[in-house]
Amino acid sequence: MQHHPLIDRLTGEHGFPLLTSPQARDAFIRAAGDHVLFIPADPARDAETADLARMLPELRLAFRNAFDCAVVDEAIEADTREMTAAQRTPSLIIYRDGLQIGMLHALRDRTDHMSRIGQILASRTELYDT
Repeated sequence: MQHHPLIDRLTGEHGFPLLTSPQARDAFIRAAGDHVLFIPADPARDAETADLARMLPELRLAFRNAFDCAVVDEAIEADTREMTAAQRTPSLIIYRDGLQIGMLHALRDRTDHMSRIGQILASRTELYDT
């Protein structure tokens, strides 16, 4: 699959890592804090991929860089989709301290993404003893 220039912009201009191995992906999501994995679809077949690639840096900025982002390479896409239960792409998978706390499939409008990401980031993820 060819990368779209907007996906290349995420890794080049914005400095989002391109995760090419399960080890790199796991290290990224297990780091402290909030993280977003961007699993692109084939941009030649799915225009939403380029649109979401364009929108992702804007979303991160709107949340004052409260999360970091990485792009999942085609080499580990199938494994990552299975691990996260992402049935559709493009997808944003949201993690906090190694725990998957949310997922957005495909493209919604910016307002919907803002609302959903805000809800996910506001969610509590602490484990309680009972």
